[in-house]
Amino acid sequence: MSDNKVHEGVLFGMGNPLLDISAHVSTDVLTKYGLTANLAILAEPKHVPLYQELVDNHDVEYIAGGATQNSIRVAQWILGLPQATTYVGCIGKDSYGKKLRECAEGHGVRVAYLEDETTPTGTCACLVTGRERTLVANISAANMFKIAHLETASTWSLVEKAEVFYISSFFLTVSPPSALKVAQYAADHNKIFTMNLAAPFLSQFFKDPLMQLAPFWDFIFGNETEAEAFATANDFGTKDIKEIATKMAAMPKTTSRPRVVVITQGALPTVVFAEGKIHEYPVQLLKDEEIVDTNGAGDAFVGGFLAQLVKGKSLEECVRCGQWAARVIIQRSGCTYPDVCSYQ
Repeated sequence: MSDNKVHEGVLFGMGNPLLDISAHVSTDVLTKYGLTANLAILAEPKHVPLYQELVDNHDVEYIAGGATQNSIRVAQWILGLPQATTYVGCIGKDSYGKKLRECAEGHGVRVAYLEDETTPTGTCACLVTGRERTLVANISAANMFKIAHLETASTWSLVEKAEVFYISSFFLTVSPPSALKVAQYAADHNKIFTMNLAAPFLSQFFKDPLMQLAPFWDFIFGNETEAEAFATANDFGTKDIKEIATKMAAMPKTTSRPRVVVITQGALPTVVFAEGKIHEYPVQLLKDEEIVDTNGAGDAFVGGFLAQLVKGKSLEECVRCGQWAARVIIQRSGCTYPDVCSYQ
């Protein structure tokens, strides 16, 4: 694919749509709810009061979120062509769901949401403490996604339009059969299937569906903490990021397309295994005072990377755009971006 072949629906994402409720809080809030900085977890009953507490006691910002939706929004922003991207997930039939739809469509994404009439739209508390963030997701309606929605003629036609597919492993808490169906379609039609390790707990507690999908990974993303958790769960016997990337690339694969493993490390170089060897891409550093909020940096990296991947750009260019997108996002609150994309 080249720039002039980017078409409507070229990039397809499927995940857990959440309305992010973002606020700057003190560490006392983390302590109160048994949380630690930079954690990403699913809400337990003890966390339920947190959402209302944020709204009542803090200056909150509402952002259309969920890991995959973030990445798709960023890719859409960079690609520019209206509805170059498609996003599928489940929301509630409520005001939060309406906000999510308006935000995604307002940014040019084509959404094919399943609407659940009995369950509220999912929310994610984004607790910002200094430059660190903690995510507590109450996925609610996102958990109600059914493969039958994917299989409807209207939704499946969007699958068939796509050339590149992206699913965060968070979705494996909801509908592994849906993820597998998309992965199998991509393999059968020589299209590109990509995933993200997403959070350490997924390698620990959702290892079976994760490993069922692993043979389909053409590109797999993750950060250093997620990569270490994956290595531990699979008895790699190492915490060295380059060794982990090499071992992940060597895992069994469904198609003949070589797997590319991409591991971000914050301010440290991005490690990529591709073309039979390790590549390292230094990160352009920001000054401390330029960093506002790291929430969404990983999602933005993937969005930038995928925007260049669908254009058929080089690995180096994909990483460069991913790092650029992450750099833009962490200088703003939440996974947000300027109206105009200035990437060149």
